[in-house]
Amino acid sequence: MRTKKLLALGILFLLAGLLPLHSQQSFTIQKDIFVAKDEVQENVISLGGHVVVEGKVRKSVVAFGGSITISGEVGESVVGIGSAVSLKSTAHVGQDVVSLGGGLSKEPGCTINGDTVYVKAAEIGPKLFRHGFFKGIFAVPLMPLILIIKLFTLFLWFLVALAVAGIFPKQTVFASGQIRKSFWPIVGTGLLALIVFGALVIFSALLCLVLIGIPILFALFCAGLLIKLFGRVVLFTFFGESILKALNARKISPIGAAIVGLILVGFIGFIPILGFLFTSCLSIIGWGVVIRTKFGTTENWLRRK
Repeated sequence: MRTKKLLALGILFLLAGLLPLHSQQSFTIQKDIFVAKDEVQENVISLGGHVVVEGKVRKSVVAFGGSITISGEVGESVVGIGSAVSLKSTAHVGQDVVSLGGGLSKEPGCTINGDTVYVKAAEIGPKLFRHGFFKGIFAVPLMPLILIIKLFTLFLWFLVALAVAGIFPKQTVFASGQIRKSFWPIVGTGLLALIVFGALVIFSALLCLVLIGIPILFALFCAGLLIKLFGRVVLFTFFGESILKALNARKISPIGAAIVGLILVGFIGFIPILGFLFTSCLSIIGWGVVIRTKFGTTENWLRRK
């Protein structure tokens, strides 16, 4: 239970950093939310409560804990983190349904136009730590500590990919498309951004000697984390779309593309030396695409007006 709460809080901090990008949209963020038959909402986010949708939600429904019951229409995705997700026979979901660490029930007749992802993951994190750390490195046969860390990191990236691609699909897909369109400008932007960011971190660390650098350093850490998370999911989507298009997939959803890309990037990351070089290049591209597209909201944020 403690791990689940920490996980929900971590994803919530991510959302808190990205929600301002949607200032032009309306979000309903409460504990218990009921959308009546004649009611229309834009986005719905619940923290530990119960969500009942009998009417229409134009975009996404997201819940951390609690439950989600859909008998009406959801335009994009339904995402439950540690939630009991129930789709009635009259439910219609325009894109994906994701249930992570909770339950999922679907009545005959419900419609899901995208992917269905159901993972019982509530105990994976505690088991890894309990068996891999507290009982020694050799508690898991033939599983060295570095492999456990990489697998657990891959699992965390899986959670982030589900959250970002599920809640911000348009921004993720748009930014992914810009990689194809403006690859070298994005690489140049990423290199310059990392150099400037590194210089600011060093300068802030020196200012910590007189205390005023501590809040600046913390702000830089938060900004860098948000850029890294969003940029990496954009790259997952980019690679996933490329693979699925090569396989002649008819319909590519943002979550499906992100997961396929995560598998590819995760596999390459396990290769010694090559994996390190590959992830380093991804960091440069990720920073460049996030800053250049302003988290997937504009084609070139740095263009002079």
